[in-house]
Amino acid sequence: MQVFVIDGSAVRGIPSLYDEFNRVFMADAEWRMGESLDALNDVLYGVHGGRVVWRDHEDSRRALGPETTAEYYREKLRHPEIFNEAMFRERLAAVEAGAGPTYFDIVLDVFADHPEIELRFS
Repeated sequence: MQVFVIDGSAVRGIPSLYDEFNRVFMADAEWRMGESLDALNDVLYGVHGGRVVWRDHEDSRRALGPETTAEYYREKLRHPEIFNEAMFRERLAAVEAGAGPTYFDIVLDVFADHPEIELRFS
């Protein structure tokens, strides 16, 4: 079984999250994953039967909390010609009210879509 170790203390926002994912999952690849939940989902299909250990995950949880999530949604809203404006306004309102999932929660949902990957926190 392959073991992948994410250094949660290296995550200070969305760009550094994907830097860490690239370090962990793309070390031998000639290309890099972009800052995209869809790209993460695609890459995780290659982690069959692997274990992911997310060290210092609480650091990542804080860095990818409500403020970062709200900014992520605001950035989507700057491009209504590309993204579903109504959906992102609703998500922004929820996260600003403390009710919506954070970017960290959304990333965990992506991992949950891959039950063949064992995700552990330390």
